[in-house]
Amino acid sequence: MVDQYHHGISLVEVSDGARSLAIVATAVIGLVVTGPAADAAAFPLDRPVLITDIATAIGKAGVTGTMKRALTAIADQVKTPIVLVRVAPGADEAETSAAVIGTTTDGIKSGLQALLAAEAQVGIRPRILGCPGLDTEEVTAALIVVAQKLRAMAYASAIGTDVATAIAYRGGFAARELMLLHPDFVSFDVDAAANVTSFAVARALGLRARIDQEQGFAKTLSNVTVQGVTGLTRDIQFDIQDAGTEAGLLNAADITALIRSGGGFRFWGSRTCSEDPLFAFESATRTAQVLADTIANGLMWAIDKPLRPSLVKDIVETINAEFRILRSAGAILGGHAWFDADRNPATALQGGKVVIDYDYTPVPPLEQLGLTQRITDTYLADFAALVAQA
Repeated sequence: MVDQYHHGISLVEVSDGARSLAIVATAVIGLVVTGPAADAAAFPLDRPVLITDIATAIGKAGVTGTMKRALTAIADQVKTPIVLVRVAPGADEAETSAAVIGTTTDGIKSGLQALLAAEAQVGIRPRILGCPGLDTEEVTAALIVVAQKLRAMAYASAIGTDVATAIAYRGGFAARELMLLHPDFVSFDVDAAANVTSFAVARALGLRARIDQEQGFAKTLSNVTVQGVTGLTRDIQFDIQDAGTEAGLLNAADITALIRSGGGFRFWGSRTCSEDPLFAFESATRTAQVLADTIANGLMWAIDKPLRPSLVKDIVETINAEFRILRSAGAILGGHAWFDADRNPATALQGGKVVIDYDYTPVPPLEQLGLTQRITDTYLADFAALVAQA
């Protein structure tokens, strides 16, 4: 281009260089409920609704269906954004499950599928998913699919009349995005004026969000006091030194147990239903999800820029800078990004394609602590001296 005559100063703004990445919001709950008596204007059927004032939402939930109990259980744990989808219950369990699973009709999604439209409709993506009290085997299978699409974690009941049947039920799932819970909690319901079943899934959703807020996604759900509960729906034996208890058997089958210990009720177990041992822990799955979305979303600025070596260098340094921040915060043990020339031949570069490699190590939970106890007479050697000093 021929420069035009200009008697003065011309300024060209250059926006090269690495950028900072913003960690995606993880403490966002996605919830599917029934609520026949709920305020239909505030909570239209099969549409995602963003709740930021949970107390007001509880007041509009009505007393029938699962909505009020689920919201109350969450409110006992945390104040956090909730994307809620209200569905109409069917004439029987099968019809209700169909409504919860949902579908797409004329471009409009219903039930669980409406959570996929949440980001477009209400501007936020749910990352912690559940259908408390509605999570039949069919619903849980559909919930996994939605969680995979949203890169979210799903929580559901390990259905069974006892530990053995719950363990058998666990065998039907193989997904790193799913954590199964057994049994349920009991809490006092002011409407019934009695102790009633309180969905463990709802309290897991709320507690998961609170842990994200207070400790971060690297901490698992396990061994944190659950608020607002008074008991368990089934007797679950627990002994921290005995792997053969009912809680231990559930954990060995990758089911998170509900226990009472240490002065309160807790979830006990950190494992998902993953087939891949690398994602056996809830924290590993969530770390992978957070990194994938944080890095991909945070590099949108680079797309369609001129493909110069400086651009690739900026991308690599942007990722490595975020890894340094996450490592300093204790969210990962380490991570590194690099440009591999062998994976980026000239033909690919000419076509506008670049591959950046990175690796990372998630923080595993301390699941098993070994202690060695020995009896010795060593400390009797100076017994006489100790007597003299007494």
